[in-house]
Amino acid sequence: MVLAAYKRSDFKRILQMFLPYILLALVAGSALASQAAINSRLAQAMLGQPLVAATISFATGTIALLLFCFWKTDLSGALQQLPSQPFWKLLGGILGAGFVFTTVFLAPKIGITNMLFFIIVGQLVTGAIIDHFGLFGMVARPFQLNQLIGLLTVACGLGIYFLARK
Repeated sequence: MVLAAYKRSDFKRILQMFLPYILLALVAGSALASQAAINSRLAQAMLGQPLVAATISFATGTIALLLFCFWKTDLSGALQQLPSQPFWKLLGGILGAGFVFTTVFLAPKIGITNMLFFIIVGQLVTGAIIDHFGLFGMVARPFQLNQLIGLLTVACGLGIYFLARK
């Protein structure tokens, strides 16, 4: 229904423009599911302590990012800008740490798919709110009726999948 509003040529052009980003997002989604499974096994090996596993995961990720920064960026120049930034811009790392811990904790308790179901719903709702109001300095993208229909369709599809697994 939403796609019917676009001419075929428009849809093809939009798809070509965004295909690399779509593929990157799919890879990130695959990595997220794999990360949760790997980290939950790490927690089991760390005497059942998800906080230790999350810390190890974050530490190894930080090392990888630092190496990449040293290789590809002007890290020292960028870090000079850090003191002038408002505190809320640093919350991403704290939210990321909380997210990693939460996935390590939840994955063995409710399963990867069930956990991702609730994560996806939370991400979609929060993303729609952030986009609509332009929160955190993002460009405001007012929420449209067709987007609501799309979100509800995705949520219903996820719900059907989730309930079918019971």
